[in-house]
Amino acid sequence: MSITLTLQEAAAERLAQHLPASSLLTVAGIVPAEAAAAYASPAVTATFVGASTADFALLLVDNSFLAAASGAVVGAQFSAGDVLRPALEQAASAFDAGVLGELREEDASGLLADPETVVFEINDGGAPFGWFAVRVRNNDAGPSRGGQDDLGARLGLISNVEMALTVEIGRTRMSVREALALEPGKVIELDRSAGAPADVLLNGRLIAHGEVVVVDQDYAVRITRILDGAEGTL
Repeated sequence: MSITLTLQEAAAERLAQHLPASSLLTVAGIVPAEAAAAYASPAVTATFVGASTADFALLLVDNSFLAAASGAVVGAQFSAGDVLRPALEQAASAFDAGVLGELREEDASGLLADPETVVFEINDGGAPFGWFAVRVRNNDAGPSRGGQDDLGARLGLISNVEMALTVEIGRTRMSVREALALEPGKVIELDRSAGAPADVLLNGRLIAHGEVVVVDQDYAVRITRILDGAEGTL
């Protein structure tokens, strides 16, 4: 149980460090599930499958910061899951190799009611910012005898799950005023020089570099380098 709890604590710490909030967030500690019950719907939930299987739920007191973090124009639609996915992937990385599934906005009361769920308070220094609920399933206290074979069998369960592969040639930042001033013919300068490799992202996570090519009049990407886990953190 102590090893499991250490993983849960590490996941909460990583989540707090990577949430796109304007203030510094910390983990205040473990709290009763009742503390977050009033915010059980809607929560952002996801399941991680790997050497350990874990269910996550992030419950926020105020989610107004998500619009600014998304970079969306005022009034435009955006997905809370897309904004929060990088932080939840960082939390999942505490459980080593595996895949974080689709993020959903749904009621988390069932997860909070499970006695196996541990709830951490995320604090902005003055008041609760939100709560992070973690439930670990099928997690052994020690290394599995099957080792990589067991991990491969677990990952095989989700091998047919579709994931979004994105190729990014550069980024830039602009104010809302600049975004509203965009019009046909406007040139946007990116933070990457001509000829630099493009980034290949899988569900928003950097996994490789490549070069953009044309195949039968369609754009494609030729992989030039596969990154390891440490390099693939944006």
